[in-house]
Amino acid sequence: MGKTIAILVARLIFAGAFAMAAGFKFAGMQMTADYIAAAGFPFPLFLAWVAAAFEVLLVLAFLTGAFFSEAALLAAVYVIFLAFAFHGPSHWQGNQAEFGFFVDHFTFLAGLLFAAVHGPGEKLAMKAGLIWK
Repeated sequence: MGKTIAILVARLIFAGAFAMAAGFKFAGMQMTADYIAAAGFPFPLFLAWVAAAFEVLLVLAFLTGAFFSEAALLAAVYVIFLAFAFHGPSHWQGNQAEFGFFVDHFTFLAGLLFAAVHGPGEKLAMKAGLIWK
C-alpha cells in the first residue's frame, strides 16, 4: 500500500509541475514567447504554444498512466533541453542563481528517468484499465 501511495504522490507531483508550467504559459503566452525569443529561438509564439500543449499532454499522461513511460522519457528530454537552453553555462556569468536552476533540472531528470523505467505503478494502472501488453 505504501508503494502505491508513493507512486501516486510522485505522479501527482509530476502532473502538478507540468500543469503549473502550462498554466503560466497560457496566462502569459506573450511573456513566454518573449522569453523564448530572448534565448534566440525562432518563431517564439508558436514554440510557446507548442510547449504549453506538450505540457498539457504530459499532465494527462501522468494523471491517467496512459503512455506513462514514453511520456516520462519525453519529459526527461524536454527538461534537459530547458536546462541547457534557458539556464545553461552561458547564463551563469550574468546570474549565479541560474546555476542552481540548471542543477535543479537534473534532479527532475532523475525522477523522470526512474518513473520511465518503473512505469505508472501496476496496481494504479490495472485499476484504471491502463495496462497494455
